[in-house]
Amino acid sequence: MAAILELYLVRHAIAAERGPAFLDDRLRPLTPEGTRRFKEAVRGLAALGLELDIVLTSPLTRAEETAGLLAAGLQGRPPVETVAALAPGGRFAAVVEAVGRQSRRHRRIALVGHEPGLGEHAARWLGARGQIEFRKGAICAIEVEGATPAGPGTLRWFLPPRVLRRLSR
Repeated sequence: MAAILELYLVRHAIAAERGPAFLDDRLRPLTPEGTRRFKEAVRGLAALGLELDIVLTSPLTRAEETAGLLAAGLQGRPPVETVAALAPGGRFAAVVEAVGRQSRRHRRIALVGHEPGLGEHAARWLGARGQIEFRKGAICAIEVEGATPAGPGTLRWFLPPRVLRRLSR
């Protein structure tokens, strides 16, 4: 039996609105409120004892900032690596390929991305159709076999940001 991979799918935290201030959607940063709330949510994850080996993130600013907060707030401060396939419109097969490469060295992998792609990827990993809706800052844990990182996997938990923040208290 192959080793089990723990995948943590994370939707980026609250970001600046689209508009004239950010004509290039890729550059929209987290808001101060989004940063504050996500830091609190990460403290909730730390209280649960969550440890990660690596954080893979979309190259968009809001996802990279979320990934940085996630890594900085957890024990061991896992490295963060950019994966183009986690950007909006990224193909599931390319994300699975990135996970497969990392699974040679890592068992606990976070993926930081965007809706609707993240929800579609989560559904595919669970062998479902459609998508699972992620609120900004929500995180789900899915276990898959390392030999078949495309799934189907098992949902271990799915926590909205409000619950994560409450765990930090």
